[in-house]
Amino acid sequence: MRYEQFRREYTAAGLAREMLDACPLRQFELWFAQAVTAQLNDPTAMVLATVDESGAPWQRIVLLKGVSNGGFVFYTNYDSDKARAIARDKRVSLHFPWNTLDRQVIVAGVVQKTDSAEAAAYFASRPRESQVAAWASRQSKGIVDRAALEAQALRMRERVGDGDIPMPPFWGGYRVLPERLEFWQGGAHRLHDRFVYRRGTEREWEIERLQP
Repeated sequence: MRYEQFRREYTAAGLAREMLDACPLRQFELWFAQAVTAQLNDPTAMVLATVDESGAPWQRIVLLKGVSNGGFVFYTNYDSDKARAIARDKRVSLHFPWNTLDRQVIVAGVVQKTDSAEAAAYFASRPRESQVAAWASRQSKGIVDRAALEAQALRMRERVGDGDIPMPPFWGGYRVLPERLEFWQGGAHRLHDRFVYRRGTEREWEIERLQP
């Protein structure tokens, strides 16, 4: 396989400073709405990067479930590898790869847990099988095969019956509070448009154009 043969030009419209909102979260929501309108597959999919106990980075895809109270919200098992990494170092990065629009958004920030009421309200809105899976899976732990995983889920279905399924005590939400965000728009001949938002000395947002 010759990887170097895969190449294309970025032909979408450019990005200028006057096109940006002063608030990066409003700018994100504008781009997100455009991603939804363009019918991108999984526009809420974001790559979450953390650092493990040895200082090595690790990534995985999680789903954005809201932009509220100044941050980006996702939910997970608090016993997972990602949760343990966050407990050690609350600094994380998010990446939204909206390739169809020749766009990407990168977020760097610190994480805080959502309150339990917010997490419980979201958990109650999940499909029932997703609720079962949250209880059945010991996320990030080893397992012998898929049959064993499905057996765990079956036992949980039998245990809960037709009743309501409460949120597990080991499950909940995180909110990433951004300190830096980059909006990237692909440009012709690799002359891309990049703008970064950073917190200023008075905590206001400052915007700078970066070279590609």
